[in-house]
Amino acid sequence: MRVKVGGETRDVLALWREGSTVKMIDQRLLPHRFEIISLASHVETAAAIRDMATRGAGAVGCAAGYALAQAALEASGFTPEKFEGYIAGAAETVRGTRPTAVNLFHAVDRCLAAAGDGPVAERGRNMVEAADGIAADDREASRLIGLHGAGLIRDGFRVLTHCNAGALGFLDDGTALSPIRVAHRQGRRVFVWVDETRPRCQGARLTAWEMEMEGLPYALIVDNAAGHFMRRGEVDLVIVGADRVAANGDVANKVGTYEKAVVARENGVPFYVAAPGTTFDQRTPTGNGIDIEERTPEEVTRVWGLDGEGEYRWVQVPMEGTPARNPGFDVTPARYVTGFITEKGIVKPPYASSIRKTFRT
Repeated sequence: MRVKVGGETRDVLALWREGSTVKMIDQRLLPHRFEIISLASHVETAAAIRDMATRGAGAVGCAAGYALAQAALEASGFTPEKFEGYIAGAAETVRGTRPTAVNLFHAVDRCLAAAGDGPVAERGRNMVEAADGIAADDREASRLIGLHGAGLIRDGFRVLTHCNAGALGFLDDGTALSPIRVAHRQGRRVFVWVDETRPRCQGARLTAWEMEMEGLPYALIVDNAAGHFMRRGEVDLVIVGADRVAANGDVANKVGTYEKAVVARENGVPFYVAAPGTTFDQRTPTGNGIDIEERTPEEVTRVWGLDGEGEYRWVQVPMEGTPARNPGFDVTPARYVTGFITEKGIVKPPYASSIRKTFRT
């Protein structure tokens, strides 16, 4: 993506690998500060995933692959037995960071499968190549999702999106934001409604920032206003990303997605999910089998932001000790999804058969 920092414009990815070091945009500081952090070990990269320095299904998957590559490089001088134990431990560490996004688990499995059973040095090289391959495949998927989805966006369309499924959450142009970017670059007028996406405000902090960097017209709205604008006929299309799609088409995505899908159906607004094949989990029959991450209640009871003196601070909103629940995701039943925008084209109902046919395992 193209970013403007300190009067300079440059192209940068959400994360990348330089030798044994993983570098990434620290998304916890956006939009007020743009910083690249360097992670020297798989333990540091796993911690960055867990603490949401990087987030979004695709970015988390790439980071997981890079963490396994780091572990392989760290263990390059080990005996075969010690190498296997070290890699198994690293895989367990990475798998334990975030439970909902299936891309993370696919990335770990891909790196482990690529290792093979040759000499340790060869196994390590294979794992590094697999991690780099995950990133390359995601960039190509983002490009194709943009091309396939742009045709859904007519001139003058007003598109609503939820959370951040852009270049910060998936390499290059993202998933949900990729069709919007492509349509804009093709010369069509596109306006974007950006849900703030409480409690971590990924829409307000990240998607709005991406729209500003891209030069796309947008407006930030509170999460509860989406239905109001749909009812008034001011939303033509909804495109969201996904963290996991079950075999029947049920979608796990940032909490609040389910509400948007129901309200879109009520108001006759098409509701599309943009996701690559790596986000589809055909081993999970329905959304009932998806593990939903529950995060700390402090994210709900406090607000994180920049004060008038330029300092980051937490601000308590309800009275101290107020109990809160904080599911990070919800599940949207497949019946509310108009279609899936994938690197292989638009997938339509009935999803149990069309997903299986599109992504044969």
